[in-house]
Amino acid sequence: MKLNLTKPMVVFDLETTGLDIANDKIIQISYIKVYPDGKEERQNYFVNPMKPIPQEVQELTHITDDMVKDAPTFKDLAPTLAADFKDCDFAGFNSNNFDIPMLAEEFLRAGVAYDFSKCRLIDACQIFRKMERRNLAAAYKFYCGRKMEEDFQAHLANEDTEATYKVLMGQLDMYAPGKQEEEERQLPNDMDAINELCNQRKNVDFAGRIIWAPVKGPDGKPLLNPDGTERLREEFNFGKYKGMAVVDVLRRDPGYYSWMLSSDFTLDTKQVLTRIRLRESQMLK
Repeated sequence: MKLNLTKPMVVFDLETTGLDIANDKIIQISYIKVYPDGKEERQNYFVNPMKPIPQEVQELTHITDDMVKDAPTFKDLAPTLAADFKDCDFAGFNSNNFDIPMLAEEFLRAGVAYDFSKCRLIDACQIFRKMERRNLAAAYKFYCGRKMEEDFQAHLANEDTEATYKVLMGQLDMYAPGKQEEEERQLPNDMDAINELCNQRKNVDFAGRIIWAPVKGPDGKPLLNPDGTERLREEFNFGKYKGMAVVDVLRRDPGYYSWMLSSDFTLDTKQVLTRIRLRESQMLK
């Protein structure tokens, strides 16, 4: 279906050195400029971020430091992009939450004034979430083939529990290895594997204020335990110490522990923090 446009639309995507809009940089920008008459223009730029690309980003994107070392910086590209984007709307996937804020930040760092407030910002991810519901009733219809109201009275805990149980069994049936060719769509009937799938954030506390993160060596590669598993450490996942080891913060800033205990964090978070503090105190004796 042809887009009903009143002015050009830039459908775009970014690759970046990370997800921290304040500190990370763009390493690739690709876009299709679609005109109201249906004409399409495609552009793809690699961008030198003027900083090393983390190893995990290189593995994910296959964009290496060598690939961008001779590429223009965003500051070099900014005037060209601003001119090409003039009077355009924008579209992306999860772009309103990440790509647009990142692009705006890069323009500001480059000293180029680009006013996104005058643009219509279309996010296909938001459309997907809005149109394809992700609640229990939608899951029941998808996996069990019936409307939930035909079998249960919604919003009663016992009824929702029965529906959830049937959804889980339907998921195991739909994604059984023998029924799915793509390995990433296969879900073995194994609780360890399912637990791993459902808890990829590696939270230490339920609120995710403290997470398990890989310990990296001087070369940026994850260190391994003697048994070959990845070595992990507890890190703060918020605030001024985000990305820093909890034990290092507690040693450097002992008052941070008292602040967290007196602040509006969950009891679980406070208990986890206290356990880490006590564990480290015992190790120092």
